Amino acid sequence: MVSAVGEKRQIRNIALTGFMGCGKTAVGRVAASVAGFEFLDTDHFIEEHVGMSIPRIFEEQGEQTFRRYEREVVVRLAERENTVIATGGGLLVDAENMDTMKQYAMVFCLWASPESIWRRVKGQSHRPLLNTDDSKQRIIDLLEERKPAYSRSDMLINTEYRSARDVANLILSQFHQVTPEAP
Repeated sequence: MVSAVGEKRQIRNIALTGFMGCGKTAVGRVAASVAGFEFLDTDHFIEEHVGMSIPRIFEEQGEQTFRRYEREVVVRLAERENTVIATGGGLLVDAENMDTMKQYAMVFCLWASPESIWRRVKGQSHRPLLNTDDSKQRIIDLLEERKPAYSRSDMLINTEYRSARDVANLILSQFHQVTPEAP
């Protein structure tokens, strides 16, 4: 498979992107378990390495610093294999991150409607991008803003009416078609 930057891709991992509340962590854990892969959540990876929560990073260091941490994680993950990577919702919006991730992972974008996302995440205090007066409108605006980046994924999957297991099985089926030698 040839990437957008023209180099041959060495796909050995699965990456999940998409907006918050679309099921990246739940689906990722199931896919990793079924495939016998390691599961890695980039937000948790950053929290462990920085020593503070994502909301605290946003509050004390700002979104720009958080996005720098994300770029560093994407580069570090290039050495991994047999890993399901659940990315933060904005990580692959950065075109350089997407290009780098696609060198070593098949990228699946999990999708749901703004209404479903809002129902899933309303009232969750650990979502710093939604700390606004109108979180539902913020979801709509961010989804629209991120649509071009999400469309660069290898596959878009609607998670609204599917269980995490169904989505994981669909992902693994597609992954194994592209990488038949993978475990």
